Amino acid sequence: MRGHAAERNLDLWYSRVHVEEILAEAAELGTREQLKRAEKNVAKARSKDSLRALGKLTESVDGELRIRNNPPVIVPIHELFEPERHLALNEALRELIRSYRATLSGDRRHLLEQFRYVDAARKVVGVGSVGTRAWIMLMLGRDDADPLFLQFKEAEASVLEPFLGASEFEQHGQRVVEGQRLMQAAGDIMLGWVRTSDVDGVERDYYVRQLWDAKGSALVEMMDPTALTYYARVCGRTLARAHARAGDSVAIAAYLGRGDSFDRALSDFAEAYADQNERDFAAVVEAVDSGRIKTETGV
Repeated sequence: MRGHAAERNLDLWYSRVHVEEILAEAAELGTREQLKRAEKNVAKARSKDSLRALGKLTESVDGELRIRNNPPVIVPIHELFEPERHLALNEALRELIRSYRATLSGDRRHLLEQFRYVDAARKVVGVGSVGTRAWIMLMLGRDDADPLFLQFKEAEASVLEPFLGASEFEQHGQRVVEGQRLMQAAGDIMLGWVRTSDVDGVERDYYVRQLWDAKGSALVEMMDPTALTYYARVCGRTLARAHARAGDSVAIAAYLGRGDSFDRALSDFAEAYADQNERDFAAVVEAVDSGRIKTETGV
């Protein structure tokens, strides 16, 4: 953060953490096996795009591509509703696309207009978003080999609102998107937002992004202490840049100071959080064993 505080505004905005730079540093610090694993993980992330999603998530039905039914993770809308409502919902989704399109910049609106709506499905989201709704949408461009998968994720009020007041944005989806655009050096080009009356009649906010956009995750569970320490430094550097772009880098650097008080506070919080996670997991296991909640494995 002290380094970002000394940068010119434009230098801060143009700064990036490049994959090639990370791999080069990993080669110096890690073993050959760790580097090979990292390179394989990067290659996997780069291949995770809409074309790969097309092969994994769709099937041909009467000569037309449709999202494959894979409950409970993915359930197409034609499996959720009777035929009459399904047809009406398809029309509503086309209107939803028009609303979403208005939140994109001109060049990206032009890109979206090259695609047509084909199908949609409800999708179970990850642990971080549990309890919120998520939908995926298949769109096709020139032909069946030119797909665009969009994901609509429910956006609720920030957990900070009770303490800091309401957001300056009336739409929670816009708040999420504006925050991502502000903090991320390279964000999804299709980021947008919508507010819509959901299938249950309740009005909800959503933010929109590509389902797969060369996103990847580090294999933290396979890291030794050396690799984990390096990964923490990369995360810290990235997070510092995000805060420097979104806030006052000079004020933040001054607050952090040159000592290790903030570092130790974060370490204490992380340990407390890990302990709480273990207690939560034990409580869930106990609830499953006692029959209070039902679970499904192998999903």
